[in-house]
Amino acid sequence: MMTRRTATTGLLAAAAAAGVSPSLAVAGGKVDLSPARWPAGEYDSFMTAQGVDRTRAGTAKGTRGAVTVAYNGLAARAGLEALKQGGNAIDAVMTGALAQVALTMGAPISYFGIMSLVYHEAKTGKTYTMNAEWNTVRGETDPMSIPGQIDFSSTEALQGKGAPSGRTALVGGFMKGVEVAHRRFGRLPFASLFDPAIYIAEQGMPVTPMLAGIFRFRDKDIRRLPETRTTLVKPDGSAYAEGDLFRQPVLARKLRAVARDGADYMYGGAWGQKLVAAIQADGGKMTLDDLKAYEVIWADPLEAPLRKGYSIRTSPGPNFGGVSLIEAQNLADAAGLCGGEHWTKSSAALKKAIEITQLFGISMFPKEVQAAIYPGIDFGEDVRVTKTHAAALWKQIEEGKTFTKWKRTTPMHSDDIVAIDSEGNIAAITHSINCVNWGKTAIFVDGISIGDPASFQQAMIARVAPGDRLPAPTETGILFKDDVPVLGFASMGAGLHQRTFQGLLNYTCYGMDVEEAINTADFYLPMVDPMTGETTLTVPEDRFDKKVLEGTGLAWRVVPLEEARLGGEGKWVAISRDPATGLLHAASHNRNNSAAVAF
Repeated sequence: MMTRRTATTGLLAAAAAAGVSPSLAVAGGKVDLSPARWPAGEYDSFMTAQGVDRTRAGTAKGTRGAVTVAYNGLAARAGLEALKQGGNAIDAVMTGALAQVALTMGAPISYFGIMSLVYHEAKTGKTYTMNAEWNTVRGETDPMSIPGQIDFSSTEALQGKGAPSGRTALVGGFMKGVEVAHRRFGRLPFASLFDPAIYIAEQGMPVTPMLAGIFRFRDKDIRRLPETRTTLVKPDGSAYAEGDLFRQPVLARKLRAVARDGADYMYGGAWGQKLVAAIQADGGKMTLDDLKAYEVIWADPLEAPLRKGYSIRTSPGPNFGGVSLIEAQNLADAAGLCGGEHWTKSSAALKKAIEITQLFGISMFPKEVQAAIYPGIDFGEDVRVTKTHAAALWKQIEEGKTFTKWKRTTPMHSDDIVAIDSEGNIAAITHSINCVNWGKTAIFVDGISIGDPASFQQAMIARVAPGDRLPAPTETGILFKDDVPVLGFASMGAGLHQRTFQGLLNYTCYGMDVEEAINTADFYLPMVDPMTGETTLTVPEDRFDKKVLEGTGLAWRVVPLEEARLGGEGKWVAISRDPATGLLHAASHNRNNSAAVAF
């Protein structure tokens, strides 16, 4: 059952009444998470690995703590340092997330981006969710006229054709979420969480092939504004290239200011004033009041039984990813996927699986459209998580009802981090800038990137009141077995729904461990032809038997691994915990520069 959401202020009353941050009281001494204090050579080793893409999941086992990420293995190591110095799962994921942004130059994730958190507290047995997603701008009363800049139909289109506009910016809650989650559940001093990110920004990092590609991709856009040009272009005017050292000294100073003064420095303070001025200079309508009014949303989790004694706790509305996640798992049971052949071996099972995961988009359709496609089916949030709903909906799908125009054969960037500590606390977050590599506006304010997430979400923004929270598709959660937490997970990427669907089924239905669940062949978000509307199944190269694909009767396309990031892949990372032994098994993404660490 989902209960009433509460604002930040009420939930922190106890901490405020005490007059001191609980984290400061517990830390009891000097904490320094800086990589300068790590064992000799360890930082350099992880930094070198930033330029290496995996072909199999990173994996690690331990009993005292574990961290896993979808991208940026060095951030996982930063999170593990928090655990080693007495921090808990919240300290670990927040430390890692802060480091992830510095490691990516704020391109796919940002300190002014968004965050979704699911946290299980071992001592109380309670699970909490925190929504620090986008707020719309209160002065934006005509969202359908916000300039559109990308259409996702090609790499060229992703770069954007329209004129940059400050109206494409939204109010992100990432840094507010870091502070509030830490204040409520963290253990280490708040400022210490910033140590690895500040070190990375000050020391600099080698430009990897992936980062060099981002610079090339946005070269024209990052030269538009003076501050962005100073931040992302070399002093001699040339572009950063593979092998160069990229430093972020201005960002390091701003992170020190936030570590000292708290998130208010951004949400209404000196940085916030500069942000508003930059956005308004580009025609945006954001004001300082938009920043001051931002509150994270705490809520009880959305909870539902799955199968074989498993149940799940995930984010409730306004996040629609949790509802979609549960609906898809129930549809898998209604379709008979659980107990049958795996979709990597059966054409029929694969066809069922891809049809089920296409339902993810139904949340964004108006009610009258939903009713026209699936007559008599109620898509209310409370109903969609029930097995009765899944059975009725699957019956219509079997009869051929679908909103997907499949192309027949003949006869959105983010990052994840999950941590479990020695006490069994589990924290899982997904955070994002929700646009493609800084966005076409490419606005920077004191080293912090400001994306253009409104440039493709005009219809969604129009469905909420100005200044309200924008619904989010993230799928992050905790899996339980017989009411005992056994796994924390987070997902990201364009195909996050498809990947989460497959990862959970692999674990709960087919008995795979987390490493096997991730390494097993996965299908991506299907491709849609923008001209015809026809949809094509997409899969990674060399993973699926050609006969299985042909047997679906659907057109399919193999995506080379170097194209996976923009080819519809999803990322799903997880850590399992054996309740009997306390053994932790962490697994990262099986592509990109991910990593899993434990001790």
